[in-house]
Amino acid sequence: MIIVVMGVSGVGKTTIGTLLAQQLNIPFYDGDDFHPEANIAKMQHGVPLTDSDRRLWLHTLHDLIQQLAEAQQSAVIACSALKNSYRQILAEGSEDVRFVFLHGSYDLIQQRLQQRRQHFMSASLLQSQFEALEAPADVLTVEITDTPEAIATTIRNQLT
Repeated sequence: MIIVVMGVSGVGKTTIGTLLAQQLNIPFYDGDDFHPEANIAKMQHGVPLTDSDRRLWLHTLHDLIQQLAEAQQSAVIACSALKNSYRQILAEGSEDVRFVFLHGSYDLIQQRLQQRRQHFMSASLLQSQFEALEAPADVLTVEITDTPEAIATTIRNQLT
């Protein structure tokens, strides 16, 4: 199974994804590590990414998912996957992809982003992320009000 932990920036994808991968004893991949330099530069300067900007990144992550699926290897991947079309690109050709939507209020996430250091994503982009978000109705949705450890455990229990 390939688990894509998704949601807007600051929702805890990397933290929770890492903990979930540790609990399941499978590899973790941070989607941010697969962004082209041009995307990172835009985000550092507070410029929202367009669908065109995201295309190469999404196809790179799709290729990773395909490689993992072909090797019958499980993994957790953190990826915003904000739109349905993005999720379709990621999962295309793979039957064993499960999306987990980390959901929280704008105010809570904004507060977290303002406290976060050493990340290229500008907190000023949160509004554009919420505007782009097409919240999925057909995936496991988890509120982010609990501790990261408890959230990871909840996800593990729901998916296994």
